[in-house]
Amino acid sequence: MPPRSTRPVAPLDDDDYPAYTMGRAAEMLGTTPAFLRALGEHRLITPLRSEGGHRRYSRYQLRLAARARELVDQGTAIEAACRIIVLEDQLEEAQRMNEELRARAGESRPKASA
Repeated sequence: MPPRSTRPVAPLDDDDYPAYTMGRAAEMLGTTPAFLRALGEHRLITPLRSEGGHRRYSRYQLRLAARARELVDQGTAIEAACRIIVLEDQLEEAQRMNEELRARAGESRPKASA
């Protein structure tokens, strides 16, 4: 997943903006609302709720759900798929942090004189 931006953006540009209803999200993913509810039960995604109590999903959550569907379609149990995705996300974040630390360390090293 791309790194999250900290700059303010319009809601439609924000990957975390809960723009999609459960029905629309399920349609976009080619799955059922029950599959999305199961992802919530396994704590992969936690949709926000509208004032009326309806689940609303962000683009970021839909990307996670699409990855889960891919794994489940390959025969992975939903519980395992959710865990795999969490681990993939943690690995990606650790790699990003590692790159940042390396970049900072490179900036702080004294330049060698010739």
